[in-house]
Amino acid sequence: MERVRGIGGFFFAAADPDAASRWYAEHLGVDPVPESYGAPSWQQEAGPTVLAAMPAGTEHLGPGRSWGINFRVRDLDAMVVQLRAAGIEVVVDPTAYPNGRFADLRDPEGNSVQLWEPGGVDAPPAT
Repeated sequence: MERVRGIGGFFFAAADPDAASRWYAEHLGVDPVPESYGAPSWQQEAGPTVLAAMPAGTEHLGPGRSWGINFRVRDLDAMVVQLRAAGIEVVVDPTAYPNGRFADLRDPEGNSVQLWEPGGVDAPPAT
């Protein structure tokens, strides 16, 4: 069976697409879409990815939202400090789960963004 090799893009509607793109670049390090076909796209590091369908109306995504994105981070605590210093509200889940630690925030459009520091079998190899 042929399989997809990863996520090639994530597309969402935004009231102010330019501001949303700048926010993701400035605060999370996700480069904006290249302005020409000759420029490279943002490259994510190899690692675990979860695709999870959730019940409509789940509180996990927020009121009236139908999607959320989860980004892997190397150091959750450092990322939280950085975001809070920029005035972004971040809620850190106090539970350390077998698969890692999590924090939740919203982008400027109110969309759910979750940060994940993988642990357990999903933890990156020690360097």
